[in-house]
Amino acid sequence: MNKEYLKKIYDYLISNKIADKKQIDKVFKGSSKNGLDVFDVLVKKKIINKEDAVKIKANLLNIPFVDLKETVIDSSVLKEVPERAALFYKFIPFGKVDDSIKIAMVDPTNIDALDALKFISVKHNLNTKIYITSVSSFNIAVKQYRKFGEELESVLKNVDQQIIYKEKPQKKKKNTERILEEAPVAKIVDIIISHAIEGKASDIHIEPNENDLRVRYRLDGILHNTLVLPKRISAAVVSRIKILSNLKIDETRKPQDGRFRFSISSNESVVKSVDLRISTFPTVNGEKIVMRILDTSSDINSLENLGIWKRGLDVINKNISKPFGIVLVTGPTGSGKSTTLYAMLKILNKEGVNIVTLEDPVEYFMIGINQSQIQSEIGYTFSSGLRSILRQDPDIIMVGEIRDKETAELATHAALTGHLVLSTLHTNNAVGVIPRLIDMGIEPFLISSSLNVAIGQRLVKKICKHCKEEIKPSVGIKEIIKKELDKIPEDQKQDLNLKNGIRLFRGKGCSECKQSGASGRMGIYEVLSMTSGIEEKMSFKITENEIAKEVEKQGMITMKQDGIMKALLGFTTIEEVLRVAED
Repeated sequence: MNKEYLKKIYDYLISNKIADKKQIDKVFKGSSKNGLDVFDVLVKKKIINKEDAVKIKANLLNIPFVDLKETVIDSSVLKEVPERAALFYKFIPFGKVDDSIKIAMVDPTNIDALDALKFISVKHNLNTKIYITSVSSFNIAVKQYRKFGEELESVLKNVDQQIIYKEKPQKKKKNTERILEEAPVAKIVDIIISHAIEGKASDIHIEPNENDLRVRYRLDGILHNTLVLPKRISAAVVSRIKILSNLKIDETRKPQDGRFRFSISSNESVVKSVDLRISTFPTVNGEKIVMRILDTSSDINSLENLGIWKRGLDVINKNISKPFGIVLVTGPTGSGKSTTLYAMLKILNKEGVNIVTLEDPVEYFMIGINQSQIQSEIGYTFSSGLRSILRQDPDIIMVGEIRDKETAELATHAALTGHLVLSTLHTNNAVGVIPRLIDMGIEPFLISSSLNVAIGQRLVKKICKHCKEEIKPSVGIKEIIKKELDKIPEDQKQDLNLKNGIRLFRGKGCSECKQSGASGRMGIYEVLSMTSGIEEKMSFKITENEIAKEVEKQGMITMKQDGIMKALLGFTTIEEVLRVAED
């Protein structure tokens, strides 16, 4: 250590009162006399611990500190730096954004390590952002190079041995199901699923390529590469999942859908059980599998916790308390429509009512509700099931999705004959519901009589509360926000603190959010209520623009406006809102 750096350390310890001056003077004299590192002496004397030593170094070097003990690093990020280099130079990649990669170093002053890092960054055409981490944190993080590798390497060897064994003619051919249950392939599938559940993924994509088998997890709506398996085990992995899902193993030409339950065990006791919805799809390179992870044991959120507030919440509560009519939730696949419907059912689920649902699949199990899963392969569809439900004396009906004219007509008929019907519809926004129903062949006067409310929604990433920081918005962003705020009624803006101007936030990135700056998701909503103004114009084929003008008069807040208010309140980022919200 040079004298200037030692003085910095000394001044820091004195000014922050880490220890008394005499004790610090003694440490510095002893370290200079024996040629020891000051921080090693401070740790040895138990004046500071190893983690604090690294944090002080980070502060003095003006390099951000990162704790990687709980961080799960994407395998695609780890590939940017070879394991040998990481172990030799004591640095590890832990995050990647566009063409920049985050590198945690044990010693950012190591010239050799910095030169090696420069070589790697030039080779891969990446910019590097340096962080400092402790030795213990690095040692835990570096194990992730072998997290999947060690677990799968021996399993893959066993797969190869089994293939050789099966090819020997003198051995008897076992039953396919028995082989796959006992084979290492079963272990591979277990590893893939358990890591996904532990990592809080919502979906698992198993995709065959020309030369390998790629596995990706969807986290907070974004797909991440997780691992690559040899192409030779592709068919065996698919067959194992098909067996678990009770699907036809020999049918590879057309898509199939199935479901099974998976339990994660710890110390021989089950800690969590989840349902997995399976979809197979034939591609030119083999069958692709997507597994949706459904945690049926989790509690159902309230409408407020989902992000429905103020006027939107009042309109929904008012309309679901009506004895009849249709409530429609709209949005793209994966936008949380079913979750919103379940939150409404939670409110409506009372002893005095008969609630019957038709779902594909049943995602949450609710006590007191009669839930039925459609099976299109035997002719049990939404339309045929809805006919049967009407003979079950229901008060409230939930139909998973209105997909065709027949289902739409039956839902409308049910609503007009004294039933409250909850369902979903695929449109871009709430305003598009009425034109969509008209396009399906429903008469405008029937829509005005039956439709209570239409809800449009999207999901946005929430800012990690552990690393949230305020940022200064650009002039362009300010103009967008002001333009939308001017359209929002004053009573809906009361919670916004705009006295000190427009304040926005972002997640800086920390170990809690795996350096992403985001943790979890929430909804942004728009809630359209059927009013007399819209009803008057329903005698002819009304357009989306005409409906949009009418709902602006009733004070409806659009998804974009709702998202902007949530960004101003610090729940999400303005970039995330503009990414998902439709103009």
